Amino acid sequence: MRVCYTVPMKWSDVVREAAAVGAGVMGGVFFCFSVLVLAALDRLAPAQAVAAMRAINVTVMTALFMLGFVGTALLCVAVVVVAATDGFTGSVGVAVAGAVTYLIGTFGLTAAYNVPRNNRLEQYGDSSEGVEYWQTYRREWTRANHVRTAAGIGAALLLTLAVVPT
Repeated sequence: MRVCYTVPMKWSDVVREAAAVGAGVMGGVFFCFSVLVLAALDRLAPAQAVAAMRAINVTVMTALFMLGFVGTALLCVAVVVVAATDGFTGSVGVAVAGAVTYLIGTFGLTAAYNVPRNNRLEQYGDSSEGVEYWQTYRREWTRANHVRTAAGIGAALLLTLAVVPT
């Protein structure tokens, strides 16, 4: 019979683990987008792909998606604040690295890179400029989405690894 000893969790550990789950979920969403949605858009004519992407960009603004995306960013901010004030059971440095990875590589990249491209695509509407912009948009947006995917999954891994007591 195997006996496991667990270290009692503090509330700060719960915050860190919630951030890990959120980062993993968001990394998974971006992964699916990279390997499924973008591949499906490639099967469409450019005008259809632009229309589909514009519809996706409107749909993504749902409360549930934003709860996961922004909520995880807020949890990661809490991880950094707690690390500076209260600490965790486990590795504080690894937890902070995970939180910062999500904040910069997922949340920050989205705000600074993906959203402006989404806005530009939306401004074109159904015009020929939008269709002409599609190939540039698709290439640049996809590259950044791959980074967001890796950052979300990497953040989840780091935040989870931070559980190991020091």
